[in-house]
Amino acid sequence: MSELFSKVYLDEDVNVLIAELVRLQKFKSLTASEVGRKGKTDAEQLEYAAQNGYAILTHNRIDYEELARDYFAKDKTHREIIIAVRRPIHEIAERLLKVLNDFTADEMTNQIIYI
Repeated sequence: MSELFSKVYLDEDVNVLIAELVRLQKFKSLTASEVGRKGKTDAEQLEYAAQNGYAILTHNRIDYEELARDYFAKDKTHREIIIAVRRPIHEIAERLLKVLNDFTADEMTNQIIYI
């Protein structure tokens, strides 16, 4: 059975306060530091998110666009990659929450969203 709402895993370069703001709106979020994954490569972070059914939020546009192409070429699945321009924390959280509210988890599978 699939989930209606995406869960979000924050790459270590994303401010952890965003996870707290998302949780206040009753969405599931997890940070790299909470699960002891600081210092892992971007590929390892995406793999962790994919294996655990999480979308990943990052600021690393170039790296994650390349990883998305690699997943596509290898017919691998990820929940979704959300790439955020560096902005004030509340603005990133607001944009992220709009995505989480507007799209189901299934609709976001293998997508890249820019916020």
